[in-house]
Formats: sequence, structure tokens, C-alpha cells
Amino acid sequence: MTTPDLDAVRRLCAFIDASPSPYHAVSTSADLLDAAGFTRLDERRAWGDPSGSHYVVRDGSLVAWTVPAGGEPAAPWRLIGAHTDSPNLRVKPRPDTGRAGARQLGVEVYGGPLLNSWLDRDLGLSGRVGLVDGSTRLVLVDRPVLRIPQLAIHLDREVTSAGLKLNAQAHLTPVWGVGEWREGDFRSFLASELGVDASDIAAWEIMVHDLTPSRLIGRDEELLSAPRLDNLCSSWAALDALVAGGAPATPAMVTLFDHEEIGSVSQEGAGSTIVEVLLERIVAGLGGGVEDLRRGIAGSVCASADMAHATHPNYSERHEPGHWIELNGGPVIKTNASQRYATDAHSAGVFAGACRRAGVPVQHFVSRNDMPCGSTIGPITAARLGMATVDIGAPQLAMHSARELTGAADPGMYAAALGAFLRP
Repeated sequence: MTTPDLDAVRRLCAFIDASPSPYHAVSTSADLLDAAGFTRLDERRAWGDPSGSHYVVRDGSLVAWTVPAGGEPAAPWRLIGAHTDSPNLRVKPRPDTGRAGARQLGVEVYGGPLLNSWLDRDLGLSGRVGLVDGSTRLVLVDRPVLRIPQLAIHLDREVTSAGLKLNAQAHLTPVWGVGEWREGDFRSFLASELGVDASDIAAWEIMVHDLTPSRLIGRDEELLSAPRLDNLCSSWAALDALVAGGAPATPAMVTLFDHEEIGSVSQEGAGSTIVEVLLERIVAGLGGGVEDLRRGIAGSVCASADMAHATHPNYSERHEPGHWIELNGGPVIKTNASQRYATDAHSAGVFAGACRRAGVPVQHFVSRNDMPCGSTIGPITAARLGMATVDIGAPQLAMHSARELTGAADPGMYAAALGAFLRP
């Protein structure tokens, strides 16, 4: 077995635990980039020379890049795309409710979570609040304020034989107190957390998160248990690849998008113009035009970095028998003939070459013919930019659970492979 890079694991765990919402993930990423000497730019202002190391933030998304001094406007890029959001439960605009002497909060399902994984967990709250003056404030309630209790087996005798059946509207309303519920309770709670008047709060984007810290587990601690591995593991690995090995000698960009789990169609999602616009501005700042931009894109390659399904030992029949994927087996190249993944022979070869240079093994994933696979930002990026794209990831189990599992050696290998990819 590959020896885990424990320093990489510790840095990943710290990143995940500090990033319970996309907005916190962006804040954590910005802190990491600031420490590495990157400069934050404002999209609303003129930039001048875009060479060097910079980043921009757009809500729950962040884009960082490095361009060598005196860079050629038509130079090809190496891009890594990941995402900051994870499936979870989000607090509704008018959440105050209750029944049978319990005070509760109404929540909405975001993305495609494994709903049962949110039951019987101590849950905190995180996200951002919009104020009537137009500003936003981050909120982090990192203490147990919510819980969704499962129905006792005495009242559901068939649960062990027929399976747990959850109705997202009826069965997922968290309890956060006892007594009579009152309209405005949650708004007052947020106001107290922020130190503002309740009337100053206009809206919120608040979600629940599991409070158990990330940690190594297993007999020999060869596994990593953590929330939000999909896709904060990729976000961390992409940032680490960008900064750990020094500035790449060729133009490099890391894009961390919000809203991948719900289709990427938003002003900061992978389906937006954010990358296209930023590339245009960078090329223009280097003295180039549309012709230079198109020439550069024609030679560029993007790695769509999302997590990959490891073969589940209890459900191995659900996996393509010729393409089993192992934890601690190295990064995974994902392929789908129907272009649910954007990988082609050229882009796969580019990433496999990066893995070879990094000295890490590479695995290949394809779904069973009778079990359609999911998708990623890869096809969106490939189609929108017209750029060669490879879909890759680190292997994991329990994808979309409140608590996920990967190999302890996988984060370090993932970051090393992405670092080599950015430095052809």
C-alpha cells in the first residue's frame, strides 16, 4: 500500500473542517492564496497587467491563476475545475414551525444527498446572511443546535426488512427546541449570532452541516472519514497543486465553482461566463485579442476534478467488473461514451502523463452499461470553452452522504498528480 502523506491529510482535514458551506470554502481558499502571495482582484475594477498570481471571488465561487511575467497572450493554459458545494439541507425563507411540543426548522433539499445519512446526527448551521444595506455576512454556528431524529423501530417494524423510506417534505424537519414555536424565531437567532437587529436581515443562504471533525480511521489509520469530500477534497488538491510547487512556468488557472450539485446554471456556476470572461480579460491585459484567446484555448487542457466511485466491497455487483477502483489506488480517469464525462484519448493521455511524472498510479473508471453514471462540470467546460477536458477524481465511498470515506494516501497522490498536470 502507498504510504500516506500525513501532512497532506492534515492540511486537507483542516480545509474541510473550516469550510462547512461554499462561502466558507471560498473564504478558506482565499486565506490560503493570500498566504501564498496571491493578490485578490475586484471584477468591477480595471486590472492592468494580469501577470503574476491573482484570484477573484464571485459569491460561492473562486478563480485563481498565475501568468508568467511578460506572458505570451496566445499561450495555452492548464486549467483545473472543481466545486465548492455539496448535497445537504438548506434552511427555508420562513423556516419556523413545530408540532407536538417540538420547535423545528423547515429545510429544503439541496442537490442529491443520501437523506438517511442526515438522521440522528448533531448538526450545526453555516452560510451567509444578506442585510438590507446590501452587504453579506458569513455565519458559522459550529455547535449542536439541530437534530433529525429517526422514527423508533417500535413504530416502524418493517424498516429492517423493507428499508427506510423517507419523504423529504414530511420526515426531514430538524428539531431545535421544545415549547411553542413562534414566527421570527430563526431570524432573531441569526440576528443574535451576527450582533445585528432582526429587521436588518433581508435573506439568508444557510445550510446544516455535520459536526464530527474529519479524521483518520481504520486499524492502521489507512482511511480518511470526513464530510464534503465531494468535492472539497478536489478543491483543496487543486489549490495545493497551484501553490505548493511554486508558480508554474506556463499559464495556469484553478476554478472552484458553486452550484455543481444542482446543474451549474447560475451566475457563478460552471455554466456561467465567468471563466470565459476572465480569460478574455487576462489575454487583453497581456496585449492580446480574440485571435490570441482562441489560439490559446485550442492548445489548452482542463482537468475536471471531481471525486470518483471506489468499488464498494458490499455491492461489488453494482460496478463494471473490468474497472474496479481501489481506495489508496491513485487518481481515477473517468470515461463515458455518451459524454457524461468529457474525457477523450488525448486528454486522458495528458493526465496519465502527469501521473507518471508525479510517480503515482492511475486508475480508470467506467460505469456498467445498465447503470447510468452521473456527470460533472467537465462536459459543460468542454462545450462552453471548446477546450480539451479530462474528467478525473480521487476514489471514495459513500458519495453524497453526510459522511464520506476515502483512502489516507489518496489526497496526497491527487494533489501531486494535479501539480504535475499544471506544470507540463
